[in-house]
Amino acid sequence: MGVPSYASGVSDVALLGETIGANLRRTVAAYGGQEALVEVASGRRWTYAEFGVAVDTFAKGLLARGIRTGDRVGIWAPNCAEWTITQYATATIGAILVNINPAYRTHELSYALNQSGVRLLISATEFKTSDYRAMVDEVRGDCAALEDTVYIGTPDWDAVVAAAGGTTDEQLAAREAELSFDDPINIQYTSGTTGFPKGATLSHHNILNNGYFVTETIGFTTEDRLCIPVPFYHCFGMVMANLGCTTHGACMVIPAPAFDPAATLQAVQDERCTGLYGVPTMFIAELGLPDFADYDLSSLRTGVMAGSPCPIEVMKRCVADMHMAEVAICYGMTETSPVSTQTRRDDDLDRRTSTVGQVMPHVEVKLVDPASGLVVPRGEPGELCTRGYSVMLGYWDDDEKTAEAIDRARWMHTGDLATMRDDGYVNIVGRIKDMVIRGGENVYPREIEEFLYTHPSIADVQVVGVPDAKYGEELCAWIKLKDGADPLDADAVRDFATGKLARYKIPRYVLLVDDFPMTITGKIRKVEMRERSVELLGLTN
Repeated sequence: MGVPSYASGVSDVALLGETIGANLRRTVAAYGGQEALVEVASGRRWTYAEFGVAVDTFAKGLLARGIRTGDRVGIWAPNCAEWTITQYATATIGAILVNINPAYRTHELSYALNQSGVRLLISATEFKTSDYRAMVDEVRGDCAALEDTVYIGTPDWDAVVAAAGGTTDEQLAAREAELSFDDPINIQYTSGTTGFPKGATLSHHNILNNGYFVTETIGFTTEDRLCIPVPFYHCFGMVMANLGCTTHGACMVIPAPAFDPAATLQAVQDERCTGLYGVPTMFIAELGLPDFADYDLSSLRTGVMAGSPCPIEVMKRCVADMHMAEVAICYGMTETSPVSTQTRRDDDLDRRTSTVGQVMPHVEVKLVDPASGLVVPRGEPGELCTRGYSVMLGYWDDDEKTAEAIDRARWMHTGDLATMRDDGYVNIVGRIKDMVIRGGENVYPREIEEFLYTHPSIADVQVVGVPDAKYGEELCAWIKLKDGADPLDADAVRDFATGKLARYKIPRYVLLVDDFPMTITGKIRKVEMRERSVELLGLTN
């Protein structure tokens, strides 16, 4: 065959062989006077010296509360300074941080708390229309491991800080000395095609290095200031942004608790940010503001766009109108910490819009025939597999699913179909799985189908993605009703799901059908379902 679709990331820059806590201490020692964290909404600011104290204080407070190495501590909140402090404090004492999506409702919250065995939950009191206190109270009785909840911005948080006085520096240092950089430190839930979300379990080594190399590749230094409108509960926020900054002594800027295009650009202007992260829909929203031209974005030079393909015109405007001449495109998945490929600072428009970059340093990528497992020649489609420091330890408490995703040679099988060009750049061409990407959020139909099966009128249901101008894809549910059941419409389905599923998982469209298109062997033909949905709904494919 021709040149194989395989590439390895050769680098003169070594991997970081230390824990997250140890790395932060080095940064604090080197850049103590530099600004580390800015929360725009509250006006609060921390230098690295002050941030280090805040992290150590909360870490000591958690030790005083009896949190042991390996205990799971949940975090359920929008972007805020306390989220970041919790991230580093738990890592410092070897507790495993369990990220919980702020959009989760009771159904999903209960599952995440139970499946991971969260012992202590750090939570916001409310967010948007969600009353977190009420939802925690509703599920508490079903969560056997959950002992306590600490609500941010209340005396609960202050009590943990005050409890730090009962822990000495020597006790904190002794705990840190027991930790290995290969220890699990983070669980992030990623939905699966077979039902409930799976807890991707990540180590210090996984995420510290991935954050470091993402920002190393875009040339970060201690002079950089990163505007972070992407969520902390996801790798984009807590790894590529937070850890990317702290490994370089750069400044983390939180523009708002959740994405707001005007607040984002205002933060870039006022804080003189040099970098900006986002999924394409975020950049589209920012560029679409009526007063976009009034913002001074001249401080920007770089950033990362990830989550879904970037339209050429959007990339052109990011470079020309937002001054992001060195913006990078990244591809990855939660299970790989997350980034496996990334464009480079000097790549041309073609590479930034038609590819997802080339392999990252210290990572391997290969494309294989899904049937034979053999590497395909360059230019031919194959399943993208990746191997290296970034591959997760496994799915929490699920050896079977781990074995399905990671083979004996430690290759992570992504389920994505890709091609590799002669220059080594990778292009994602499709998905083996049925994953839908809605506005940068990965949505797996099976999870939604399992939930909708609980509706008393639904006999069977299949969910597919259909094209959408704003979000890239939207969800369409094909529903077969039980005999004699009252008809359902999209509003009724949404009402049933509201409060139980995150909004982005609730189908926008509902089609009542008698049968699903099937193969001869009885498998659902979701490709045909998608095509027919486009026709029936009058959508542009």
